[in-house]
Amino acid sequence: MINVVEWTRLEPWRVARARTDRGETVIVKWMGPHSGRGTHTEAWRLRTEVAALRFLSEDLELSLAPRVLAEDLPAGRVVLEDLAPRTALDGLLRRDGADAHMVRLAAFARARGELGASTAGGAELYYRRRSSLGAIDPDADRLRYAARLRKEGLREAAMLGVPVSGAAERELDVALAELADPGPFLVLSNGDPEANNVLVHAGGPPDARLIDFEFAGFTHALHDAVCLNVPGPAWMSVGTPARGRGSAAGPEPAEVYRRALAAGVPQAEDERRYGVALAAACVAFALARLRRLPVLDARPSGDDSRTQLVAILEAAAHTAQTHRALPQLAGLCRHLAEAIRRRWPDADVDITALAPYTPRRR
Repeated sequence: MINVVEWTRLEPWRVARARTDRGETVIVKWMGPHSGRGTHTEAWRLRTEVAALRFLSEDLELSLAPRVLAEDLPAGRVVLEDLAPRTALDGLLRRDGADAHMVRLAAFARARGELGASTAGGAELYYRRRSSLGAIDPDADRLRYAARLRKEGLREAAMLGVPVSGAAERELDVALAELADPGPFLVLSNGDPEANNVLVHAGGPPDARLIDFEFAGFTHALHDAVCLNVPGPAWMSVGTPARGRGSAAGPEPAEVYRRALAAGVPQAEDERRYGVALAAACVAFALARLRRLPVLDARPSGDDSRTQLVAILEAAAHTAQTHRALPQLAGLCRHLAEAIRRRWPDADVDITALAPYTPRRR
């Protein structure tokens, strides 16, 4: 029994840091007054987080994420281990820039790779645990993602005057087939592998921990590597400072991730196979972001989100080209970026001039 005597809400989420009658601090999460819409209701998400965190800490005996200390799922509450004084990596990057936190970026990449390496082959065990908390379809999210991307990505590309056909469409089939059927790359992800969902120590050894497993599930490992190659929703660019490249700075975070993943998924060492999978994940992410076109059309000139969409497409193309994979889709992304530059002249800027982890202004 855990008795909470005081708590402080951590805005804007339904999360609080609480103190127990034993003087310990814990994290409390709870459901809102509404159950949510669609398949991923708040009840579904809370059950998923409990299952994923218990799978990691109890079944696999890993310390990559907080432990579940107690839960009352019918009441919609869960008590988690408090990982303080660790803090979210994205806040440190915003405050100090990427150059000051290369060690923490590497720790973030390593933790994501270790999550994949440690959970590869564990889908049956995880879904047995998750099913005990409520019905779930293990393959639904992967198949739904591929179907939605084929429908919406092609539609939005056509809106930009860049129809997907011929060789590009055949490569898209290859990419979607890879993501829908990961084979040995089937691993657990928290479902939101961005820098806001990793906690690190601001000084000394980072000792990274991953958080927010509400959308966890087994999916293609390379989805977790996209954020190291392509800017996510919060950023205009990712990567590392140019002056920091080389032996003194250590390997790039994207390479750190790959090495960590290969410890449990040796197929990650296969240049061709890894390159196709990473390119597929990055291009898929970029095409999925095209759904924001109508929203961004309504934004005022100079809105960062317009330039960000160009940056995402060009980064996806660059990743595919670097790994010599899916050349038709790389070309498609570049053509789409050019079309957006024409559509929004305010977004026709030099992306390469942006410092790594330049925040998107909201």
